[in-house]
Amino acid sequence: MKKLALHWQILIGMFTGILFGLLMTQLEWGDTFIRNWIKPFGTIFINVLKLIAVPLILASLIKGVSDLKDISKLSKMGGRTIGTYVLTTVIAVSIGLLVVNIVKPGAAISEETRQELIDSYKRDASGKIADAQKQKDAGPLQALEDLVPSNIFSAASDNRNMLQVIFFAIFFGIGLILIPEAKAKPVKDFFDGFNDVILKMIDLIMLAAPYGVFALLAALVVESPSADLFAALGMYAISVVIGLLIMVGIYVLFVWIFTKRSPAFFINGISPAQLLAFSTSSSAATLPVTMERVEEHLGVEREVTSFVLPIGATINMDGTSLYQAVAAVFIAQAFGMDLSLGAQLGIIATATLASIGSAAVPGAGMVMLVIVLAQAGIPEAGLALIFAVDRPLDMCRTTVNVTGDAAVSMLVAKSVDKLGNPKVKDWDDHYTKSA
Repeated sequence: MKKLALHWQILIGMFTGILFGLLMTQLEWGDTFIRNWIKPFGTIFINVLKLIAVPLILASLIKGVSDLKDISKLSKMGGRTIGTYVLTTVIAVSIGLLVVNIVKPGAAISEETRQELIDSYKRDASGKIADAQKQKDAGPLQALEDLVPSNIFSAASDNRNMLQVIFFAIFFGIGLILIPEAKAKPVKDFFDGFNDVILKMIDLIMLAAPYGVFALLAALVVESPSADLFAALGMYAISVVIGLLIMVGIYVLFVWIFTKRSPAFFINGISPAQLLAFSTSSSAATLPVTMERVEEHLGVEREVTSFVLPIGATINMDGTSLYQAVAAVFIAQAFGMDLSLGAQLGIIATATLASIGSAAVPGAGMVMLVIVLAQAGIPEAGLALIFAVDRPLDMCRTTVNVTGDAAVSMLVAKSVDKLGNPKVKDWDDHYTKSA
């Protein structure tokens, strides 16, 4: 295993997990065996990644902000980061609307199939609708209010509160900049060492990555709904995947044009993080690996990765936004609705804003989709139409989210002259030494 590059090890783990899951579904006791003896290892793998997400954000952001040594540099980098993230999100939503209007996947849904899907997933849909209603009932400044934690320890205890952790880390880093350097040095030295420890933990965790994704994919196969439902939603899934592939192409094009780095360089550098994102469906769980890959293999300096990537894992959900646009129009088509240009422009605005508030955890995009549907006047019960294929599509859109984070970090690094050569050219050497 150690002679293979990491991305090949993860790919082997994914495919063998799928094959093993398919084999187990043919056995009477197979489903129970995977749920009881295989899936727990996948859950443990995700939990270990999530375990270090908050410490990593605290250590890397505090270090990154304090290393700037100038508030104006922070403002410059922050403005470019947020601006680029918003731009790519608008592009993603627009691509989603373009694809779904060309393919028209909802037109193929019959009344019988529509009712079957609604009946099968009515309970799941009602839960997401209830969660979304709580967000819609909140005041217009609720998002701003939720940004500031009342207790950092409470905020750090839940990965859904990443924005609050980021707020504290940036605030703490600014405080370090503003006090005398002699007093700040011991604190900075502590976080430097703390950050190095977290990065070493990432190396150790990645030793188990192929086995973790094997367990996750095997469990996914045995928990998937029937083939008939997948067939009914095939065109919808294809539409989402086409849009996501186009978005990846946009990222590669941006990197090539603005940083002069080849598409092969970018994809090879970020591919292990992409595969991990696909397996876990969580940007937060993938964040430690994303940061390691972008810094060590794409040449982005830590000063940029420690600031841009944690923010991106929280507010940059291009894949989720694209999916929301496709899903909203698909549901409208399934119900025979003809959305006006104004309604679709509203979807662009709502999906962009909703992605910023979407938690970096599996399935969070489904809750935000309810808000998008309500804005466009689309029946919220239609949410049940897409539950059958949401899990595999969640895996795909999380991959795009992570790819977008990496691309934007390279663009920002280039704009502030912080893009250099990769520190690690051969992952195998780095990987085996970590063992």
